[in-house]
Amino acid sequence: MTAKTTKTAKPKAATKQTIWIALFRGINVGGNNLMPMKALAALLEKSGGSAVKTYIQSGNAVFRHAESSVAKLTAQIEKAVEKEFGFAPRLLLLTQSDLEAAAKENPYPKADAAPKSLHLAFLAQKPLSPKLESLSDIKAATEQFTLHDRVFYLYTPDGFGISKLAERYERLLGVTATARNWNTVNKLRDMAAEAAKP
Repeated sequence: MTAKTTKTAKPKAATKQTIWIALFRGINVGGNNLMPMKALAALLEKSGGSAVKTYIQSGNAVFRHAESSVAKLTAQIEKAVEKEFGFAPRLLLLTQSDLEAAAKENPYPKADAAPKSLHLAFLAQKPLSPKLESLSDIKAATEQFTLHDRVFYLYTPDGFGISKLAERYERLLGVTATARNWNTVNKLRDMAAEAAKP
């Protein structure tokens, strides 16, 4: 009598997922382009995201997704948002490593004491011909800025809302951008670290 051997299926390898940070621009402002965060979270889950968390109403979300291409995932989410909400806001996606690198390169550690005095503007691409002299010409005496790769650091101790530099930096850099204050950046870092846990 020969013993029968049964083949056991090999366990499938777990799909590697990327931790993404979604930064939407120009939503829930002045009653326009309304996008409830609960509905956004549901849309991201429907689009294949998991462990979705949102932060405040200005359009910040952290989630895991099997897609590793920023271009493909951006297009997918933008299309889903337009279909669901009837408008197409700009979306900038960062990986967890992108966000960590931007935070570690922060040249203004004094902002830890006043986190709303520092904004990080995340750029859609690296500026080809930024008008740095023009930026210097319009900044207030107390203000400072640094351009590093695809992040523009803007320190405005007298207030971001009244800063001419804050109003005009995007045009002078020549690229699309969306800004978050230092407090929000650090909150998103914490959320991304939580999402990365097994």
